[in-house]
Amino acid sequence: MPETVTQQSVLEELERILVEVIGDDLLLDGPLTMETSFDQDLQLESIEFVALSEKLLETYGEQVDFVSWLAEMELDDIIALTVGQLVEFVAAHADRGAGPTGA
Repeated sequence: MPETVTQQSVLEELERILVEVIGDDLLLDGPLTMETSFDQDLQLESIEFVALSEKLLETYGEQVDFVSWLAEMELDDIIALTVGQLVEFVAAHADRGAGPTGA
């Protein structure tokens, strides 16, 4: 997991992860911002959400449970999800898990 978890560091890491998941085409429309939407702007497919979830788990650990977070949302909320909402979720939950894991 990255040493210091800030919204800016999460945004940068999320951009790197999304380039891995959906390819370099992500950057054709400009940099990822907090207002970027997963549906309208990125047009993420469900399988890409699965890959994103796996990468978040690898990067930030189990305390960032993207799948459970999404499961608590209504379909309209998931469709309207923005990068900023995910960044805020990751930053808040990754901080909780900061510290030695005993691994």
